[in-house]
Amino acid sequence: MTSVAVLNASYEPLGSTKLARAIALVMRGEAVIEEADDGRLVRSSDLNMPWPIVIRMLRFIKVPFVVAPQHWSKHGVLKRDNHECGYCGKTANTVDHILPQSRGGRDTWENTVAACSPCNSEKADRTPEEAGMTLWTTPEVPMRVYLRSK
Repeated sequence: MTSVAVLNASYEPLGSTKLARAIALVMRGEAVIEEADDGRLVRSSDLNMPWPIVIRMLRFIKVPFVVAPQHWSKHGVLKRDNHECGYCGKTANTVDHILPQSRGGRDTWENTVAACSPCNSEKADRTPEEAGMTLWTTPEVPMRVYLRSK
């Protein structure tokens, strides 16, 4: 199924929609085609229009902007850190506690970082300084708006 990018009236991206919905929005006069595929047409018995790639809504759509601290989760840490190890930059598949849990470290955004298995094993039950490892990122509390799935 072909998807079409949707812009707000202010040209800010809203997301994407299916081709059929994009065509319906244009035909109802709720949107206009901003960019089309030059080599393709949408055809039916009573319709002959450019194949939309990007449409823009004619009326401004108010989108609720959620900015609130996200609840801590391992999945959230991996997503926040873009699945990159905070120690070596390789693909991360685990979460490391900067201050180990055995020493009072908690499941918090500021105390956890994405890590690859080798780095997590090498650091073990020590702080990065004790293990002689450099933490390349500064863990922060993400806001919900950053962790939404697309």
